[in-house]
Amino acid sequence: MTNSSRIKIPFNKPFIAGNELRYITDAVITNGHTSGGGDFTQKCHSWLVRNLCGSAAFLTNSCTAALEMSAILCDLRPGDEVIMPSFTFVSTANAFALRGARPVFVDIRRDTLNIDEMLIPSAVTPITKAIVPVHYGGVACEMDMIMQIASANGLFVIEDAAQALLSTYKSKFLGTIGDIGCLSFHETKNVISGEGGAILINNKMEHNLVDKAEIVWEKGTNRKAFVEGSTEKYTWVQLGSSFLPSEIAAAFLYAQLEYAHEIAHSRRRLTSLYLEILKPLEDSGFIKLPQIPGSDFNSNGHLFYLLASNIRERSNLIDFLARRGIMAVFHYVPLHSSPAGRKYGRVAGDLPVTDDISSRLLRLPLYFEMKDNDVEIVSEAVQEFYTG
Repeated sequence: MTNSSRIKIPFNKPFIAGNELRYITDAVITNGHTSGGGDFTQKCHSWLVRNLCGSAAFLTNSCTAALEMSAILCDLRPGDEVIMPSFTFVSTANAFALRGARPVFVDIRRDTLNIDEMLIPSAVTPITKAIVPVHYGGVACEMDMIMQIASANGLFVIEDAAQALLSTYKSKFLGTIGDIGCLSFHETKNVISGEGGAILINNKMEHNLVDKAEIVWEKGTNRKAFVEGSTEKYTWVQLGSSFLPSEIAAAFLYAQLEYAHEIAHSRRRLTSLYLEILKPLEDSGFIKLPQIPGSDFNSNGHLFYLLASNIRERSNLIDFLARRGIMAVFHYVPLHSSPAGRKYGRVAGDLPVTDDISSRLLRLPLYFEMKDNDVEIVSEAVQEFYTG
């Protein structure tokens, strides 16, 4: 393991964008409110609805919590099935397995590394209740076809947009296309609050999801109706949990949201620079670089990866970069091959692309305060590894 003191270019670096510390002080001293649901929570909700053109938004403790909340809202029960990619973080599956539902793993596309929409219909069964597209790296899944499949089969669509804040598909923001969208503000994401997330409710009318979300978000109580005076009793009315983050986290997050567009612009520029410098290596057949299918897909520049020839080459490259003070990491171990994945889920067909890509993918450093020179140093080290 490389000593952290030798790392010159980290994989990720938390940052202050603007008024984070001032807003935390305002929350504690001026507003005198540190638990969830205060002024900064409401400001974050308003920002998300206004900037993403969504219906309703609720901050959560994490994207994991947002996914767990979505499972409750969709009334998932033991015996139900939920279709998702195997190439994703464990939370995508955990959230539904906790309700007793079975994750059904589908292979991914080679270009976007997103769920292969052409394989979804064959994975649908009479007990399927939802599809969970995961927008890998902030690049959109093929949402038109996914929504058509869901509509034809009466299924919920829950977008795992953890990495996709401000990414779009055909000019629609990711997380606002399906019935529900889930965002992450973990410190590794574009916009951060340490830990944190949000759930976006896009389906206003059917299933009364917004009304249900208010109750589930408030620990399963009718607190909102009680505060508004529309009910005389404040009581437990359905399943819920403590999904609200603290007002301190919301204050930090709101300061980041004020700079969200600038942050996305900076990361897009850095990913473009990586692509420009490393393209000759791809042209020479040494590596494969990320692909975006066309103008319908607009990424937020969340991450940058390359595909090595095999797992041994990837390991050697990680070690080579570490010796030069550069931290690079691999990504997901496919869920279908994990002990819990085998126990709680099932595989729909073969997953050759997932198995192949997961063994070769290497993520390079990318963070808001990264400079062009840092990208050049990393890229030159990758070039040295391959060409000497």
